[in-house]
Amino acid sequence: TSNPVMMKGKAIQFEWANPHSWIHIDVVNPKTNQHEEWKVEGGAPSALLRKGWNRNSLPAGTDIIVQAFRARDGANRASAAEISFPNGRTMSLGNAQAEVVIEAAKNAQGK
Repeated sequence: TSNPVMMKGKAIQFEWANPHSWIHIDVVNPKTNQHEEWKVEGGAPSALLRKGWNRNSLPAGTDIIVQAFRARDGANRASAAEISFPNGRTMSLGNAQAEVVIEAAKNAQGK
């Protein structure tokens, strides 16, 4: 959880699965201008239900912004605490560990 990344892209697929949900995102790499598919790990469906999600909450083609932590092996996978939308709305992904790290970073920045 020490390599933060920010991704803007379109949702390709939302996997509502145990033990973790996964959001597949089509992201344009700003360095190469090439499309890349990223997988972002969220919480379990039970945690997402408590946060207001259901299996249809993120349809394919939805524009999203993700603040996450890249996988240690450098693959196009990440763990995220929340996603946001172009209209400013945010939704928690129910990922407790990532939420703690993000909240600590916000507190350190005085936000």
